[in-house]
Amino acid sequence: MADYESVQRGSLNLKCDSSIKKKKKRKHKNAKKILEQISKCDDGEQLEPPMRIDKRTKAEIAFAETKAKRDAEEILKKASKTHKERIMEFNEHLDNLSEHFDIPKVSWTK
Repeated sequence: MADYESVQRGSLNLKCDSSIKKKKKRKHKNAKKILEQISKCDDGEQLEPPMRIDKRTKAEIAFAETKAKRDAEEILKKASKTHKERIMEFNEHLDNLSEHFDIPKVSWTK
């Protein structure tokens, strides 16, 4: 009975501490700002779109451009063939492959 006397009574203490809680994001503040901007726009003032500043480096910009070019070339390459042509090309490729389960030639005369 001495073993049962050291049992903790009450709720379990899990790894996460329940006293620390995440703050919830408040979206209604942004909604109020948008509504104010819309109401200003209705008054006759035109809202100018905010200017986007590109914070990428020269290398990142060059990489994005070359990637876009490569993607466009790949799309054109894939779109140039019809489905039937792709299937025929694939079948020709399979015909040229050696079958892995074929028995290799064995010399009967050693």
